[in-house]
Amino acid sequence: MNIFHTKSDLKAYLDAHKTKNKQIGFVPTMGALHKGHLSLLEKCAQENDISVVSIFVNPTQFDNSDDLVKYPKTFEADVTLLEAANCDAIFAPSVQEIYPNNVAASPFDFEGLEHEMEGKFRQGHFNGVGTIVKTLFEIVQPHTAYFGQKDFQQLQIVKKMVQIQQLPVIIKGCKIHREKDGLAMSSRNSRLTDAHRKAAPVIFQILQEVKNKFKVDPVETIVKWVEKEFEKQPLLHLEYFTIADEKTLKNCEQKDPKIQYRAFIAVFAKEIRLIDNVRL
Repeated sequence: MNIFHTKSDLKAYLDAHKTKNKQIGFVPTMGALHKGHLSLLEKCAQENDISVVSIFVNPTQFDNSDDLVKYPKTFEADVTLLEAANCDAIFAPSVQEIYPNNVAASPFDFEGLEHEMEGKFRQGHFNGVGTIVKTLFEIVQPHTAYFGQKDFQQLQIVKKMVQIQQLPVIIKGCKIHREKDGLAMSSRNSRLTDAHRKAAPVIFQILQEVKNKFKVDPVETIVKWVEKEFEKQPLLHLEYFTIADEKTLKNCEQKDPKIQYRAFIAVFAKEIRLIDNVRL
């Protein structure tokens, strides 16, 4: 396995493979890797000749500077995991390497996707996501890139950016990887206290019940039920819950049988923010 810290070294390595018509697969991450990330790498390795994983905690997508400082950084453990998982190359650049002039996000128009859900609560977040993903795509120039569906809105935004910018990369969304108790795997889970970790699986339990209720109940009734359920959870604070169109991410007010919906949720366990979603 090769570890690269500069764009030029990574490019030289990948160019040598591209001249042999090798397929390049790419998994962008912020490190603190878990089984969910490894499942993306596994799919990437199955479908490509060369698998590249980036590890870069991107400062421009954090609306909360405290969250950026506290984001878990476990580079040595990440390298061990990736080596065992047969990763071919790690790209672990410095902030200076990615943002040589100014650590700032570029403005993007995602045709309204950026204004829904996460966009309402995390100002500028998706400009940061768009900036780093576009930059990494330009550096790696992969044939295919893999993203987890836990960040479903991010997945749709990356797909939209690729479409608008006409980037030559296929985007694949991969299923959410969960703990045995249903909690969606996240690098932030390692920061949960024992009590909050014990409480957190109720998020997925409620989403599962939403899936059942969606078959018979009106959306407004379901939303109120979810809000009441979280009022019973002293350790969890509901930031938002919504049922939305998978394509437009617009809130569902009245069900349309032609539209595929998904339930989205964001919950605070003290200062740790947890998100999840299920297809309905």
